[in-house]
Amino acid sequence: MSTIHLTNGDVAAESLRTALRDAGRSDRVHALRDDLAVGPLRGVDDAPDVRADFWDRVSADTRRDFLREIREQDAALESIVRAEVNLVVWHGDSASDQLMLRRVCYHLRNNPQRLNEVRLSIRDLTDPGAWAHSRKDRATSVGMFAPAVLQDRLADAAPISVLRISRLALEWQEVKHANGETRRWRDNTFTSGSFAELDALILEHATEDWQPAARVAAALMAAEFGFLVSDSIVLWRMRELAAARRIKLRGDANAWRTLELCAAFAPCPH
Repeated sequence: MSTIHLTNGDVAAESLRTALRDAGRSDRVHALRDDLAVGPLRGVDDAPDVRADFWDRVSADTRRDFLREIREQDAALESIVRAEVNLVVWHGDSASDQLMLRRVCYHLRNNPQRLNEVRLSIRDLTDPGAWAHSRKDRATSVGMFAPAVLQDRLADAAPISVLRISRLALEWQEVKHANGETRRWRDNTFTSGSFAELDALILEHATEDWQPAARVAAALMAAEFGFLVSDSIVLWRMRELAAARRIKLRGDANAWRTLELCAAFAPCPH
């Protein structure tokens, strides 16, 4: 029986493809691209517009058709579920990776014998300069690991027990029902959060002087919200705060290179 490896995101998928190629293996890798740690989840397994509407709000790229993309991804996942193949889910210790694992378990709950996993953690991150080492929560995603590390872990793929699959599938349903704006992963437990937490930190870093928005974004992406914050989410929150006149932005609000930020109450000198 052939094997398909599942990852959370394209960066992880490309790293794993390199690892498999270097190991002389032709296994297929499929990336699940939705960052499930942010945005609404209720109804996500029944209607693609739940997530498409959210990413349409977040993204500044009007050329992308998120409804089509998510429909295609859902169809691909359904095809994988029906196929007679072994599945290996690769996951790190982060909210998005763990949510992806639970969603896959939910879809495979009736075919548990096909489901395997490779668990990665901060202990596998061999680069001493990696920024994840500075986080107190030790959060990691598969995309952080070099192909050589993933190649070393290929032999560690192990079956997920039927009992654990059932438990993880149930946790996925509970998280969907909670339907928070964000989802924190701490102590093997999910709790709901809000975008207001990100907004508060942006406002805290806004000063009377113009500064590169990327500097503020870096502070948010290094902060410990219980999930790994992407640059697209930070940029969206900055635009939302500017629209509400809580901060000022100048430059291209869709790109980091020219974008600057200052506090709304400040004169913000030229």
